[in-house]
Amino acid sequence: MARALSPSDTASRSSFSSVRENDDGLAQTFTRSKVSSYIEAPEDVFDESPISELPHPSFQAPLTQPHSKLHGFWYPPDSFKGWREIPIKGKKASRSFDDLRKLDMSWESPPASPAPVKRHHTGSYAIGDAPLERLPSEVLASIIDLLVVEIPPNGLTTRNTDLMALLLTSRSIHATTLTTLYRHVTIPHSRIFRKFLNTISEYPSLATIVRRLDFSHFNPSMLFSTASERAKTQNLTTDTLAQCLELTPYLQEFLAQEYIDTDLGPPVLRKLFFDMPNLRALDFCGCSSTVFKNSFNAILENSWPDELFITRLSFHKCLGLPSTVFETILPRLGKLTHLDVAGTRITDEALERIPVTAELTHLNLAKCKELSADCVVKFVTSHPSTKDSLVFLSLATDPTNHLLLGKDDIDGLLPRLPKTLKSLSLRGSRMHASHIPELTRLAQTLEELAVGRGLEMSDIHKLFCHGQEWLQHNLRFLDICDIETIIGSASTLLAPASAPLHVIEIAERAYERAAKVNKNLQRVGWVAKEFGSRYWLVRMNADGSTRDNGGRWWKMGAESWGMRKVPVAIAEVGGMYGSFMFGRRV
Repeated sequence: MARALSPSDTASRSSFSSVRENDDGLAQTFTRSKVSSYIEAPEDVFDESPISELPHPSFQAPLTQPHSKLHGFWYPPDSFKGWREIPIKGKKASRSFDDLRKLDMSWESPPASPAPVKRHHTGSYAIGDAPLERLPSEVLASIIDLLVVEIPPNGLTTRNTDLMALLLTSRSIHATTLTTLYRHVTIPHSRIFRKFLNTISEYPSLATIVRRLDFSHFNPSMLFSTASERAKTQNLTTDTLAQCLELTPYLQEFLAQEYIDTDLGPPVLRKLFFDMPNLRALDFCGCSSTVFKNSFNAILENSWPDELFITRLSFHKCLGLPSTVFETILPRLGKLTHLDVAGTRITDEALERIPVTAELTHLNLAKCKELSADCVVKFVTSHPSTKDSLVFLSLATDPTNHLLLGKDDIDGLLPRLPKTLKSLSLRGSRMHASHIPELTRLAQTLEELAVGRGLEMSDIHKLFCHGQEWLQHNLRFLDICDIETIIGSASTLLAPASAPLHVIEIAERAYERAAKVNKNLQRVGWVAKEFGSRYWLVRMNADGSTRDNGGRWWKMGAESWGMRKVPVAIAEVGGMYGSFMFGRRV
């Protein structure tokens, strides 16, 4: 069942530099916002300006002093006999009383309104006895979960208005809705964090519900234009964040990013690694400041437990961390399933010390310059933690400044890759036409494949057809950015028989050519798309949508193809994580 949709782009606010997937039926469709509307003048929630409509005419009593602040008042003399006794031209003006009544000048009390009649509505239920309220809590929670809007909306739109309304429905629904509201907490800016911290400080029972703290949408510039202004507020600091963690003992997922790395001080890191036994997922995506590095160096001197219970860990693009961090942490992760160390200084020693009891399904070693090819090939093909479980593997590099896998390394890697693999990236590696037979075999089970340098388009065509005979395959996504080529509407890859392939990632030069002939591509059922620094050709249906929305269990909420970053929590793509996943080069 589909989740609740976020507000439309025209009336919604994206997080700073945020990237979100658009569910419009076409693959590889995103929106980005680099400037937050929080920095604009806020709109008033209530409009107290005078209304432009004319007021209802009413009689105003005459005043002796018009500028007096006293209200006008008429009081009849003792000789007054009533309005009907006043003779006008010899007759009593019987209508004068009715006219004055209309002008609200009568001394008579208005007639009492009749007591409301209680009506019995057919089909109504006693309090607490409605069918929805009598559902098992697990079923009711699943229904209410469908109303959750995970990605913060734009403007001043409240994110979960439907859930707030449900809180007032009944006691049973109130309790279940509270669980939904506080289970996954998204923090888009520091004022929301302060409000959340104050709430759980006043009501500690709510803090026990929290299972995820998500800062992936956090924007430090939403409310304050300078760092000094933000520091003065003391909304989000190392101390307040440590206090928050102290109040949420059952936290399972902590998702950080580069905009809060200076607030991840030693007290916060100690709490996360040493004193939260229920924590399973940690994401430090993009945290590369000197303050963050020094905080980690400080806790390395502490006494570490023999085992950490974290199963999903991301240091994606944490460029400044020393290798000792990985050599200290990785040997203690006996239940590790997801590891993203792309762009870090992880060493052979740290990689080899991952416990054999781990069962890695997702491994991202892209642009790890301290690793050797021999160590990587051996670990991927023979280590007990990978050989029977690996689903996502990225060994991509930037060929302009680093080469990890040469031809001989690819020769030893391809025949021994785990059969469980669904996504494989060999971008930047040195490949040869002799690798095509093994790639053809892998294409029977792989859904994503990124090839390296050294291949020709004629080699790529052999993955899909042999002579005039089309081959069966399972590929949905193919990355050929390392191949110098121009794809036209007559290309073999764009033929209907190449299905289920429906996303081809191409280099910028190839995209520029494709964009010029986009109408020709559309005639054969494809369209050129770009986002950030990435470029794709996407297959369409006759109605303009794609056949497959791209959702897979191993993508953990993402629907687009070719993600660069390993997710550590099941969630919709958005915020800074969306940018790292789908908007950036390797």
